[in-house]
Amino acid sequence: MSPALPTAYAVPFAELALANVVREYPNAPAHLYQGPDELVAPRTLHPAFYGGYDWHSTVHMHWLLVRLLRRFSATGVLPATLTTRVREVLDTHLTPENLAVEAAYLRGRPHFERPYGWAWLVALAAECRALGTPGGDRWADALAPAVEAVGDLLTGWLPRATYPIRHGIHPNSAFGLGLILDAGERAGLSGAVLDAVADRLRTWFADDHDAPVHWEPSGQDFLSPALTEADAMRRVLPAEEFRSWLAGFLPGLTTSPLLTPPVVSDHADPQIGHLLGLTLSRAAALRTIGDALGEGPARDTLAAAAEAHLAVGLPTVSSGDFSSDHWLATYAALALDTPPGH
Repeated sequence: MSPALPTAYAVPFAELALANVVREYPNAPAHLYQGPDELVAPRTLHPAFYGGYDWHSTVHMHWLLVRLLRRFSATGVLPATLTTRVREVLDTHLTPENLAVEAAYLRGRPHFERPYGWAWLVALAAECRALGTPGGDRWADALAPAVEAVGDLLTGWLPRATYPIRHGIHPNSAFGLGLILDAGERAGLSGAVLDAVADRLRTWFADDHDAPVHWEPSGQDFLSPALTEADAMRRVLPAEEFRSWLAGFLPGLTTSPLLTPPVVSDHADPQIGHLLGLTLSRAAALRTIGDALGEGPARDTLAAAAEAHLAVGLPTVSSGDFSSDHWLATYAALALDTPPGH
């Protein structure tokens, strides 16, 4: 059974996300400048998603805010004053006018944030739709043109994506497409698009075996290439077929070095600090893969390894250092809660 996000994290995560999504600087725009006329402020390029250091991080911090509303606003865990602040920020950012600009930006730059940012935008729309009223359906409706843009971009890209990207940072193919499968239906992506996503994952990975886990982690990973791929295949294979595939892909998983939390020597270094995220994303993947294996010693071993990773990662989520504070809480939510869109 998937866990529920513990109530102790509701207020600190909400405060952290609120601070991030309205913080315009420092900012690392992934914008290809075509001329001096494009030398404008981040919020001009991205009126909805200008904060949080970079576009994808502010998208998934918005997702976190909506998830916290859905989990906690009706229970009183989030104080009324904090709930009001969250809704005011979302009402300000997730407007049809702002999101029309974001959708046009995506369509005009088909390589931008592919597929990581695309996936988080779909997850955000799904979370808004799951929240419903008041607010959530309105925000989801405003996001619909951007989600439609992502669907069209996926349709154009997937047939040309002969090879997956396997490394453990943003362009990782398995992670982004896995999120899209989790959230796409609720967000409004068509069945044809989601079938194409699942088909591409099977095409890329069905024949993989003997993953080189001794190569992990790389020095700036926040995803495990092996566990992320396995978690994606969990989504697209029947249970028994997945278990057979996993035995060939990750033989000896229960004694694998993937179960040992990474050493993070410098939390403030933006690349080395990615390994903090690895502790949390591994915890999420170990839990969901273990659940797919069913009751038994293997599941228990993976669950214990997930807890060991959480013990390393959770204390770092709010450190006061913006290089990690702008994103880690989302990965903590992934590790502690059900998948995006659920």
